[in-house]
Amino acid sequence: MNQIFSDIPGSRTWSHVEEIHKGWSNDKKYYVQTNDDRELLLKISDITQFERKQHEFEAVKKLDHLEGILMSRPLGFGICNNEQSVYSLFTWIEGENAEKIIPTLNANDQYRFGFRAGEILRKMHENPAKQDQEPWAEYYNAKISRYISNYKGSGIPFKGADQTIRFIEQHRHLLEHRPQTFQHGDYHVGNMVVTQSDELGIIDFNRLDYGDPWEEFNRITWCAALSPSFASGRTHGYFNNDVPDLFFKLMALYIASNQISSILWAISFGQKEVDDMVQRAEEVLNAYDDFQTYIPKWYLPSYRD
Repeated sequence: MNQIFSDIPGSRTWSHVEEIHKGWSNDKKYYVQTNDDRELLLKISDITQFERKQHEFEAVKKLDHLEGILMSRPLGFGICNNEQSVYSLFTWIEGENAEKIIPTLNANDQYRFGFRAGEILRKMHENPAKQDQEPWAEYYNAKISRYISNYKGSGIPFKGADQTIRFIEQHRHLLEHRPQTFQHGDYHVGNMVVTQSDELGIIDFNRLDYGDPWEEFNRITWCAALSPSFASGRTHGYFNNDVPDLFFKLMALYIASNQISSILWAISFGQKEVDDMVQRAEEVLNAYDDFQTYIPKWYLPSYRD
């Protein structure tokens, strides 16, 4: 047994450990199979990440009471590797990545899976944030100001940046008095799997947080680029087919803000990632008619089989 794992309780029962090379996290991730054929997900982080990883593990544990949702469930947390690393152990969700499967389905099935994704997200958001959370408007407005300032200083132009920033500035006031709940933090098709039994599973909670539940739609652009039917279904499923107009305005605000920040995020990953994010930002601008509207073109207001 690898020295990194040897002091993890139960590791002597592991018959197979295989590193997973996927995702943007700095964690090392492993697929684990036990002697009794259980499948596990192991995450290893540097000991300096102890508090953050403990927070992540405890937050996911608070979802453990949710029934009827297929997701990575927390099993164990602690220190390993001669006190140099932190481990987090979760259940393994076996399935194909939804990003690969959804485009192969017909529009009805794409919508059905999207609707289910919305239902699952709504259940997750039933877990409120602590009462002492910083007011959302203060927190997110500071974030927006930082995003815009950093973007302007980056020297990376993209078509429609002025319109995007103007829309953000005109809609900041909508952040006042927003509720705060648990957030998955990176909720899109890339962090979902489809099982052999046709069930949707949710993975990768390493960006979880607490905040406005509707901010969770800031990455729905990834879903919409893959399947407008899935993205529309996700919206309808979340609101049980009764989507308020205010939601679209806030979703547009969060998506606009996310496009500005994503370009800066991509810089450390190289020019290709920067180019990809600039292209995605321009696609978002097109979906919103240069932010002359707050309902995107990909959205299907009603869906019929």
